[in-house]
Amino acid sequence: MINYIIRRLLLVIPTLFGIMLLNFAIIQVVPGGPVEQMIAQITGTAVESTARFSGSDESENLINYDVSQNIESKYRGGQGLDPDIIKEIESMYGLDKPAHIRFIKMLKDYLSFNFGESFFRDRKVIDLVLDKMPVSISLGLWTTLLVYLISIPLGIRKAIKDGSKFDITSSTIITIGYAIPNFLFAVILIVLFSGGRYFDIFPLRGLVSDYFNELNFFEQILDYFWHLALPLTAMVVSGFAGLTLLTKNSFIDQINQQYVITARSKGLSENKVLYGHIFRNAMLIVIAGFPSAFIGILFSSSLFIEVIFSLDGLGLLGYESVLTRDYPVVFATLYFFSLLGLIMGILGDIMYSIIDPRIDFESRDS
Repeated sequence: MINYIIRRLLLVIPTLFGIMLLNFAIIQVVPGGPVEQMIAQITGTAVESTARFSGSDESENLINYDVSQNIESKYRGGQGLDPDIIKEIESMYGLDKPAHIRFIKMLKDYLSFNFGESFFRDRKVIDLVLDKMPVSISLGLWTTLLVYLISIPLGIRKAIKDGSKFDITSSTIITIGYAIPNFLFAVILIVLFSGGRYFDIFPLRGLVSDYFNELNFFEQILDYFWHLALPLTAMVVSGFAGLTLLTKNSFIDQINQQYVITARSKGLSENKVLYGHIFRNAMLIVIAGFPSAFIGILFSSSLFIEVIFSLDGLGLLGYESVLTRDYPVVFATLYFFSLLGLIMGILGDIMYSIIDPRIDFESRDS
């Protein structure tokens, strides 16, 4: 197993390289880069976004240049700007060097987790990521735990009652919940319970209240979950369907195995057969998939929920950075999510081998 883990860790390097290279290449041809963003500010054609621009001294000085010259530019909106101004903007953002030089420098910096500084926030990218990480981790972790706590008992119950009225009714409800996108369900929850039209029970935005630091420890916990109630509900409703059906099918598959028939023939009670023999084998794929489920929920759900509920996490940070073409932040969040996803994949394989020692990844690879 150790050799397998070492091989998987070594594979992380070329995989990360491929992900970063592909996205770096795409970014080079996407219009509206940081240079064009600055040109738009200078010429007064910038469009408001949700990001918080810092208004640095460098950008203020650039605005004072004379823009009346009619000079062609390779950037959209750059006609009439002095080429020296554009060169200075390129130098300010590090875009005055060839693409391959910038990519190599980025890789060298990322090896030491040096992500540089944000173009528009006047802060180090690593500080931004660390500040936003607790929000995204909170959403992903609590959602995954709730999904498992709901899906496993429900899936077991559905397997026992397969074909019954309970099974059919619950499957219908699960299918409806799965069919509603989490962002649409979030909007429905806001309309119903957050002052949208009917009730004003839960807060609309933020992870904690403004007076959070004035509360005692118990009140802080209540305030924290009070703010998380609607976002977690929106994420859980659309997230537990697949795991519930996976649990049900795993149990049904094991119930028909010969060892279960043998255990029953020995006179063991149904609960002992179910939880003493079937549970471990049936739950292998479910429990071992926890790391992958966590990273999947973190990837697919947090962005829309953070934007809708104004939760200042990595999803919202990445969304704002893409809008403003804040490339250091875009690549840093991409690097973080990719690295986390690869590590979680390895942890998933480790959990497989821990839960069932019969699984030997080394012999499978050979």
